[in-house]
Amino acid sequence: MTPEQFRLHGHRMIDWLAEYMTHIREYPVVSPSQPGELIDALPPSAPEHPEPMDNIFAGFQEQILPAITHWNHPRFHAFFSVSAAPEGILAELLTAGLNVNGMLWKSCPAATELEQVTTSWLRQWLGLPEDFFGMIHDTASTGVMHVLAAARQYADAPLADLVLYCSEHTHSSVEKAAATIGLTALQVRKIGVDPFFRMDPALLARAVQEDIVAGRRPFCVVATTGATPAASIDPVPAIADIAQRHALWLHVDAAYGGSAAIVEERRGVLAGAERAHSLIVNPHKWMLTPIDCSVLYTTRPEMLRAAFSLVPEFLRTADDPRALNLMEYSLPLGRRFRALKLWFVMRAWGRERIAAMIDDHCHWARELASWIEEHPDFEIAAPVELSLVCFRHRAGDAAGRRLLDAVNASGFAFLSHAVLDGRFVLRFAIGNYQTTRDDVRAVWDRIVALAA
Repeated sequence: MTPEQFRLHGHRMIDWLAEYMTHIREYPVVSPSQPGELIDALPPSAPEHPEPMDNIFAGFQEQILPAITHWNHPRFHAFFSVSAAPEGILAELLTAGLNVNGMLWKSCPAATELEQVTTSWLRQWLGLPEDFFGMIHDTASTGVMHVLAAARQYADAPLADLVLYCSEHTHSSVEKAAATIGLTALQVRKIGVDPFFRMDPALLARAVQEDIVAGRRPFCVVATTGATPAASIDPVPAIADIAQRHALWLHVDAAYGGSAAIVEERRGVLAGAERAHSLIVNPHKWMLTPIDCSVLYTTRPEMLRAAFSLVPEFLRTADDPRALNLMEYSLPLGRRFRALKLWFVMRAWGRERIAAMIDDHCHWARELASWIEEHPDFEIAAPVELSLVCFRHRAGDAAGRRLLDAVNASGFAFLSHAVLDGRFVLRFAIGNYQTTRDDVRAVWDRIVALAA
């Protein structure tokens, strides 16, 4: 492809994306595609000879697009909403064009140093202490694996003796990470929750004491700010007291809820997190940054380095206290230039504008909860802490499942579900930068109509 052809097709695709973002509400949120449909529609082997870009782009629109579930849609309310602002999309274009690897400072000084700058900026927005060292991973699942490896180093005890604690509602990535570092299922203790789905500190303290008496080594506890099932916020200050008393590594999973601390009036969402050894927050969830961009903070970066630093001769560089080699603090050698899109978004939007968006989402969630409470066929299933509303149909689980299927099949919106206290509930997550109050109201009205 010549520079002229690149410019021609690049302009065409930018124009397409601009139209896509402008008219995105015209697309069904959930793809109507059936399993295997796209596989059957595409050739079984790659082409032997070059194809024109016009044909490739036409194939994207005719074959790929119908199989897309539109996560950037304003009525995408499943899981936790993610949305990519135009500024972040343009930064991704530059990232792909530069195609750098930030494994060493020398391999790309800009990638290394901009990551230090942006994680510092975000730390300040969140109100975290200066001693929090930040680095960017793809997702929180990768980040928590690094956390547990660092906590294992911190404990300095035989692997078979270690015990990890988390609540019944902790994200499954914690269990996957535990298995990855060599823990068995019996070494992960799930702590019960209170009526508001928050980890019960008394039960945690009892479990830790039981394990100490049994000769095991409690080494880490994971607290969550905005747990996936109901966005519950664990009592981090009380958990931190227990962690400090028994020399446990305290990790705070703030992947979703942490961004709320950008709103000064909501900074209490991270109360106690300043005492954590590590914390994760995902700008790709509630901060308009294209997926993937997950920030891991730790006050003990030397433990990450102890777990992951292995430098072969061909990667050795001159020592300099300001030349940080991030490959020594993580498993991947290849490191994408993820900081660039975060830098674009933070500069283009500013703290006040992002905070106003987050605050609106939280207000609309409470307003939605009030509509649900007023309706005789529905009830709220969990406290509305942030921008997630969990509710259920009073007719029971079967009716709730049919309703969820009907909503998603309509293409008008996309919701997901959870099970709380053994009951099926619908989850309505608000988090897209293009979502408006009118969207929230329209989706609720559609839910009511389908239920009827």
